[in-house]
Amino acid sequence: MTTKNFIVATAGHVDHGKSALVKALTGTDPDRLPEEKTRGITLDLGFAHLELPASPSTTNYQRSTISVGIVDVPGHEDFVKNMIAGVGSIDLALLVVAADDGWMPQTEEHLQILTYLGVGRAVVALTKTDLVDPTRTAADVRKQLMGTPFEKAPIAETSVVTGDGLEELKSLLARQLSSLSPPRDLGKPRLFVDRAFSLRGIGTVTTGTLVGGKLVRGQDVIVQPCNLPTRIRTIQSHNREQTEIGAGTRTALNLPDTATGDIARGDVVTVSTLGEATNTIDVLVTRSIRAASAARPIKNNVSVYVHHGTARVPARITIAGKNPVPAGADLAQLRLESPIFAFVGDRFVLRSPSERQTLAGGVILDVQTSRKKFRELNQREFLAARAQSPNDAVVAVQSELARDGVRQDIDLLLRSNFSAREISAAIEQLLSSNALVRHGDVVAQPAWWMKSRRRVIDAIAKEHAKHPQLGGLDLAQLRSEVLDIPTKVFDALIVDLGRDGYTKTGNLIKQSGHRAVLPQNLAQAANKIRRLISEKPFDPPARRQIAPGSPDREALKFLIEQREIVEVDTDLVLSGKAFAAMKAAVADFISKNGPATVSELRQKLQTSRRTIVPLLERLDRDGVTRRLGDRRSLVHEIVGRANPALD
Repeated sequence: MTTKNFIVATAGHVDHGKSALVKALTGTDPDRLPEEKTRGITLDLGFAHLELPASPSTTNYQRSTISVGIVDVPGHEDFVKNMIAGVGSIDLALLVVAADDGWMPQTEEHLQILTYLGVGRAVVALTKTDLVDPTRTAADVRKQLMGTPFEKAPIAETSVVTGDGLEELKSLLARQLSSLSPPRDLGKPRLFVDRAFSLRGIGTVTTGTLVGGKLVRGQDVIVQPCNLPTRIRTIQSHNREQTEIGAGTRTALNLPDTATGDIARGDVVTVSTLGEATNTIDVLVTRSIRAASAARPIKNNVSVYVHHGTARVPARITIAGKNPVPAGADLAQLRLESPIFAFVGDRFVLRSPSERQTLAGGVILDVQTSRKKFRELNQREFLAARAQSPNDAVVAVQSELARDGVRQDIDLLLRSNFSAREISAAIEQLLSSNALVRHGDVVAQPAWWMKSRRRVIDAIAKEHAKHPQLGGLDLAQLRSEVLDIPTKVFDALIVDLGRDGYTKTGNLIKQSGHRAVLPQNLAQAANKIRRLISEKPFDPPARRQIAPGSPDREALKFLIEQREIVEVDTDLVLSGKAFAAMKAAVADFISKNGPATVSELRQKLQTSRRTIVPLLERLDRDGVTRRLGDRRSLVHEIVGRANPALD
């Protein structure tokens, strides 16, 4: 038998019996605060647990248990902010309407909030049916739900006093939840904290709804937006110890390395690989025509409260078209007073500064934006494209690359509600249609790649034309000419060129057919250098005499790179033939006569001390000779004698 985990939250007007209904269903009173007991209304979030058998009437039924974490929310208009914190990550809404009161203002506002947050399923519970005949109320509720995502939501008539309808309600919940796919594991866990407290002997405990992935006991995590690293000592779900916990569960984490004051409602426990929080997001704002506030458009640059997850943050809204947002949708940017840990695809709610009205909702389109970028045409086009299908991974990938041109696989849509598998599948689909190209772990628009490739090719060709005597263009210099191209992408471009007519040797790159030649203005200087070192090949003039001026030094550099001349040290150069002959003569003399002094070798080569000393030091560095006291021996002879078996 398997267990499926889901989150259900209540919604509805104050005093319509939400908490009483939760208690009747689960046996747990969700009102935990003394003031709630005194006043008889819910002020903050309450929690309970319900286990249901999967409904056998659903398609693909498998014998399983449904574990339901229930979040009970306040219905009073003064506590709507708490209500939103409870419904930000739910799978199904339990919309509660009292049969004697019927549809009320907070019923309508809660319905709007659920719609803005993208909740797609609901079950309606008519409560207090022991007081009145619920027929008329049921008909009115059905009418009110027309045109909403919940117009086909089942309705159960219940009474916590008589117990009527409770089993039917459980059955309806089981049927609805059984037909839902399990919460998605994106490999991107986020626990939206709704409570943080301290227990003696245990330390800090945070509770919340886990979405997007799993967490494991002992795992290193980070609390955002404060960027606080910590670890998970223990995990509980519904008072049961767990070694790991998956998406769609009410979760309690013991974070021993933190203080209670370090974490609060609105924070997110996640993993460090998912990046950091942001204080600027580009969004699609949606306003329902049913909302009471829809008659007054949202004006540009007004203050709002942004509700995201369990967070509530003041912000200013900048509208793309600069015109007020009426009922409908428009692109906008939210500039937050404090950062939130948000993903592309997350839903949010906007409320008025007075917190008396829910103004709008929407979906996040970009979390890596800025005020300057929002004003740019390509960003507006990107947002408009993404807004058409915010839940489509192919559209998300294509729109991002249409704007940026190129991205690494590892970074593409990292902070989004798409899994790595979904992103990879979208990339493969676009590759198969030639809408993208791949080079290593880099994907790019074909036009962007060819344009960037051409920039690099042109830079190499320009260097060949300007300095034909050089063996290639230094990669550091090339990199400085295309600094706007990310380093990893630059590396991929170089690899791509290496497969198509270009050669990389060390830190130089060149056209494969390029052969270094001296330009006409340096040929005369090169001939002069050749003449000077050939007059006395074993004892040529000092380097500063051979190449006193700039053209001479350029010509000498070319001859050294072509190995026609050997650079012995900073002030001595020899022709390649002279160096080889002197090296052979030294080796021959030591081999026949044994270790030799500088003076003996100088006499043998008929050269000066100015030449023989740097020559021997160069042969030492090359591993041909080794200095022992004031004599030189051949290295291969020393190695041979080091083995007693050869003596």
